[in-house]
Amino acid sequence: MSSASWSGHVGAGPSPEEKFHPPALTISGVDLSSPSSSSVPGSSITQAFHFSSGNPRIEETRGVMHLFPEDGVSCSSANPLPVGRNPLLCVLGVPNHMTYSDFCQFCAAFIQHIVEMRIVRNDGTEDRYSVLIRFDSQDSADSFFKYFNGRRFNSLEVEICRILYTVDVQYFGYKGSTEHMQAAPMASSEQPACPVCLERLDHDPGGTLTTICNHTFHISCISNWTDSSCPVCRFCQQQPEKSICFVCQTSENLWICVICGFVGCGRYKSGHAIIHWQETQHCYSLELETQRVWDYVGDNYVQRLIQSKTDGKLVALNSNDGCGSFEDAGMSEALLNSQVEAIVNEYNQLLATQLENQKLYYESLLEEVKEETRREISEAVEKAINKKLHKQLAKLEKCMREKKILDELNENLLKNQEIWESKISELEEREGNSSRAKDEKIQELEKQLGDLMLQLEAGQSV
Repeated sequence: MSSASWSGHVGAGPSPEEKFHPPALTISGVDLSSPSSSSVPGSSITQAFHFSSGNPRIEETRGVMHLFPEDGVSCSSANPLPVGRNPLLCVLGVPNHMTYSDFCQFCAAFIQHIVEMRIVRNDGTEDRYSVLIRFDSQDSADSFFKYFNGRRFNSLEVEICRILYTVDVQYFGYKGSTEHMQAAPMASSEQPACPVCLERLDHDPGGTLTTICNHTFHISCISNWTDSSCPVCRFCQQQPEKSICFVCQTSENLWICVICGFVGCGRYKSGHAIIHWQETQHCYSLELETQRVWDYVGDNYVQRLIQSKTDGKLVALNSNDGCGSFEDAGMSEALLNSQVEAIVNEYNQLLATQLENQKLYYESLLEEVKEETRREISEAVEKAINKKLHKQLAKLEKCMREKKILDELNENLLKNQEIWESKISELEEREGNSSRAKDEKIQELEKQLGDLMLQLEAGQSV
């Protein structure tokens, strides 16, 4: 690998010559200290992306990659692939939840054509990473680009695979201690080995993958690792979310209660951690920045050992109560062990006391919840009874209104019945009188007819 570009074997990571190269390089007369865009011979204007790799707490390598622009790349015959391209592609914006195994399975159809892959993080994108992929031929790179560019990573997500051709990758900075540097390739003829199978990295023809913490594996070995952390150093590409105060949402001067896990801001902000202690009597809080424990009752720090951020070891911290420290270089190991054991016993007692307080606190919370539940149940029952009573009263009132209407209707019908009965009796009486008058008239007419017939018969006889 040259001192300015990523071309060749990437298994051992950047060499010491690359890591301590002067921080400003130029390519085609363009200063990389502000690489927003550049011009590369034989190509159009390219896009430049700053990136970094490595564990920021130990070492970090910085660089810049020059990519062909998206508007100059198309798979149609009218807009052919960029002229001067090489079999080096960059997959931008891969979601952090995709592990190394997930990405290898995503591009499994082209694994046999991949020579090497390197995971890097772009500046300003904490929830995504990028993958530099070198293929064994230009045809394989073009086929990979045509097949995966614009395709979803899976059918359940909306993120699509965004691929650009890479012009050049350059390293221009290194931050870290010299003890973490790897030996230069020229110092030894032995090739680095895969930490999983312990075989040389050039032994497997399937290619290699360099994680974001600069550890290199065979692709076939890392494909079986389903976790998002590195198998060697356990550095996780998914960075934890920043803690915030549960009340005011600030991210500065935070303290976490070691009893219940409440996160609040310190007294130099809004003092929500102290308010939590006053409300719950949880007197021990851990300062997230320094990892030290504060006792609100004693108004001092109670933790004597803290974890070093450089190597992760426990180092001594002077306590405020004058119990001594571990800074004396001539202290014997037996004395150190005895003091550590005494501190462990003290912490066990503190933990037992706080656990008892925690038990009482949560029991009081349970009693409050039970009392509130009983009150809510009684209120709900009373509300249901009142609601049912109101419904019954409304129904009764409706029935009473209907009864009143029916009574009035019945009274009117009775009055109408009497009227009609009197009318019927009058009609019957009138009908009887007319019938009798008619009978009498008929009898009179019959009598007159008889007399007339006698007169006719007498006249005929004469």
